[in-house]
Amino acid sequence: MDGSSGQAALDAVENISGDEPTAAVVWLHGLGADGHDFEPLVPWLDWPGAPSIRYVFPHAPVRPVTVNGGMQMRAWYDIRGINIDRDQDEQGIDASVAQAEALVTRERQRGIEASRIILAGFSQGGAVAIQCALRYPEKLAGLVALSTYMLQEQRIEVERHGSNQGLPVFFGHGAADPIVPVQLGRQAVSKLEGLGHPVEWREYPMQHSVCPEEIADLAAWLQKRF
Repeated sequence: MDGSSGQAALDAVENISGDEPTAAVVWLHGLGADGHDFEPLVPWLDWPGAPSIRYVFPHAPVRPVTVNGGMQMRAWYDIRGINIDRDQDEQGIDASVAQAEALVTRERQRGIEASRIILAGFSQGGAVAIQCALRYPEKLAGLVALSTYMLQEQRIEVERHGSNQGLPVFFGHGAADPIVPVQLGRQAVSKLEGLGHPVEWREYPMQHSVCPEEIADLAAWLQKRF
């Protein structure tokens, strides 16, 4: 997969936790949101002695989304039916995976080692982050998957890159999620573990969102990665 294969570079919000960053987190938002959605969490992900981290929050392209009546909104790919974990828009998924890969590669070009870069995503953005992280051709620091699910199960077994065999994963999900049922999260975790990934699975008493406990757990996990 070539992150520069004709895909336009995504606009992104950037937040740097200190001077001269030595680590980066590329974080993909959910359907209908934008890059500002998770920006307020950055101060809550800090810890004593933390390195300077550049958080990159890209804006997904605007496209019609079939399940929302064809309404134009920011989306990483079209959702054409109620079974959200089915590969309904392969072209859109592949394009977004390539654009996410290009953002990771840009961090490499800015001087951040691949082993100091984490891919993160929420919901639809998390589904893309999983695909991108497992395919990336250099060893990353980790993968964060929040309230999300697995796409392209058969393809990822063939197309995943050996460099990220065993990539550690933080996976958080709301037990009462009405948008992405928690069972889809559990199925994704089983798949990732079956592929050899150590997964820290956390389930929270919430719906399709994040909560303070989840952010605290994520900060502790980031500290171990960095």
